[in-house]
Amino acid sequence: MLTCGEYLVQLLETYGVDTVFGIPGVHTVELYRGLPKTKIRHITPRHEQGAGFMADGYSRVNPGKIAPCFIITGPGMTNITTAMGQAYADSIPMLVISSVNGRHELAHGDGRLHELPNQQQLVKGVAAFSHTVLRADELNDVIARAFAVFNSARPRPVHIELPLDIITAPADHLKLPKIVKSSRPAAAPNAIAQAATLLKSAKNPLIIFGGGAADAATEARAVVESLGAIAVTTINAKGILPPAHPLSLGSTLSQPPVLELLTHADVVLAVGTELGETDTLLFDAKPTLNGQLIRIDIDPEQLYRNAAPTIAIVADSKLALTALAEAVKDAAPLDNTAKVATLRTELQALINPIQNVHQRVIEAIRSVAADTIIIGDQNQPVYSGNLTDEPTTTRAWYNSSTGYGTLGYALPAAFGAKIGQPYRPVVGLIGDGGLQFTLPEFATAVEIGLNVPIVVWNNQCYGEIKKYMTDRNITTIGVDIYTPDLLMIARGYGCNAERAHSLEHLKELIAAAHIANRPTVIEINETEALTW
Repeated sequence: MLTCGEYLVQLLETYGVDTVFGIPGVHTVELYRGLPKTKIRHITPRHEQGAGFMADGYSRVNPGKIAPCFIITGPGMTNITTAMGQAYADSIPMLVISSVNGRHELAHGDGRLHELPNQQQLVKGVAAFSHTVLRADELNDVIARAFAVFNSARPRPVHIELPLDIITAPADHLKLPKIVKSSRPAAAPNAIAQAATLLKSAKNPLIIFGGGAADAATEARAVVESLGAIAVTTINAKGILPPAHPLSLGSTLSQPPVLELLTHADVVLAVGTELGETDTLLFDAKPTLNGQLIRIDIDPEQLYRNAAPTIAIVADSKLALTALAEAVKDAAPLDNTAKVATLRTELQALINPIQNVHQRVIEAIRSVAADTIIIGDQNQPVYSGNLTDEPTTTRAWYNSSTGYGTLGYALPAAFGAKIGQPYRPVVGLIGDGGLQFTLPEFATAVEIGLNVPIVVWNNQCYGEIKKYMTDRNITTIGVDIYTPDLLMIARGYGCNAERAHSLEHLKELIAAAHIANRPTVIEINETEALTW
């Protein structure tokens, strides 16, 4: 007999799934029965939150690919919700498949193992939808619905739960479907024409590219250059324009010269961005837009959040920018190169000495291997890099500050990215405080031999929060934490571990880490690094 659990893994393979992250439990073992009959690779994290962050990192560097999480009912679900929240905030696809108590046991409160009153209610706020499969016949439809969210709408986590009696139910009558990938929405021609007319007549246009436009670098560049418009990016859109592009100001929207530029822009084009505080890095105020605003987003509701548009275009960013590039190709481009050069000089002058050190560290990391992906946590070097780092490609700089803001993200997310892109260099950039949230995932990485350098900025405190408290004249309570010997802990897990003593030494350690057969923890002592 083919069980529903066995059929499910076959169905996932049909959708192109090659990796799952899961921690087997008594309530999920039947999901594992069919795995050996597929080519799907199973990775065992050490915590369900780690599973979610790994799946997040995997999807960020593999647009269109999903690595589902197999999660037990109860504590498995409560553990993974934080990772789902991060993915939800950053519009990252994630498929969480969990068990739940048998259909006849649901919501009875009988004190059964792992019982919750309602898992759907638990994950309602961190998922595009949550569905309980009550009949085996529903599987094909609900998985198709999940992949429609991932491929054709604003991607976000989806939760599917299978009661224990459904996992073992007969599924011999089910047939694997022919996969039909939904098309993404294109822009209405009249809306593109209106936007083109407005942009071509603008005297001071400004373009803001968000993470939703990350896969449209060629089209974005064509629009920028045809108009001669100045462009900025959000953090998740880094790399849309090449470093030092004569019309690019990088991800500096929060800086005073760029805010001033935004204020005086007569037309602003915002593509694939929430224009929220984690996009703009403005946490105390919203940016001032006095000109006309054109917004492009795949999510119709997002078009009206944070700033009301003059023209609202519901569309996939790549399709919309393709059409817009064609519509503005005959524009007379403005000459803004000198203005951008002046602004770049002003922006660099605003970088303080500590941020300069952070910038040099990040530049050193990137100098070792081309096309390096840096995945960070919330720490001071990452916040500096949000302003200063200029990768050569998109999907090469990620961190948890851009959405939900979870500490502990970088370590498992970097490992997930490396699993998803095994031949591309990946570096984790994390603070000593954040690292202690997810230390056990070193065991996972050692187990499967991931050659990922983990650069740890060690200041023996929650440095970013300590600075925040100090700047507001708040007594620094709870931020000067005890930090154990992280190098010894790393070695105990089986990692390589060294302290960097200079930028050149850091480069040497990273180069060696890229060719190792396990993770390498590279500690940077803040006090020492400030003299580099």
